[in-house]
Amino acid sequence: MKYVLILTISLLFSNLMAEMLKIPQEESLVLPLPLPYERKELSNAELIDFISQSQLGNQSIIIFGANWCPDCRILEGTLQLPTVRKFMDQNFSIMHIDLGKYDLNMSLMELIGIPSQEGIPRVIIFNENGKPLNLDSSDRWRAARDDKQQDIFNYFQKFVLH
Repeated sequence: MKYVLILTISLLFSNLMAEMLKIPQEESLVLPLPLPYERKELSNAELIDFISQSQLGNQSIIIFGANWCPDCRILEGTLQLPTVRKFMDQNFSIMHIDLGKYDLNMSLMELIGIPSQEGIPRVIIFNENGKPLNLDSSDRWRAARDDKQQDIFNYFQKFVLH
């Protein structure tokens, strides 16, 4: 019985992994890495308006970060790889929110339900009703430099609802 259970779980996991898109070997991070954050203060209303767009098609993603953060830049570089970019454009709308040196837009994290603790990037993926899907792993990419680009891509693929 134990063997059957292990075999079943293994088959389910391998099927899930087989359905994930793969980044071709010829695609790699391009230097210099992107600088996606603008030192711009956003209002609660702007954030809520962006999240509510999930109801119109693509799921909303908020990425809190800063250009001085190497993990933020590695995450963004991965999102810019052609295969990843195409997938992300088809499924998500992304808003980058600059936290500066933890002196800008910090209250927006709390608005979503994230304690304004240090550690970026913080990625929040929403469902079609504007509810966060990944609050328990929103800090997953604070060490993006230690992960493979495929692992980062797989994370986003897991949260696609359609």
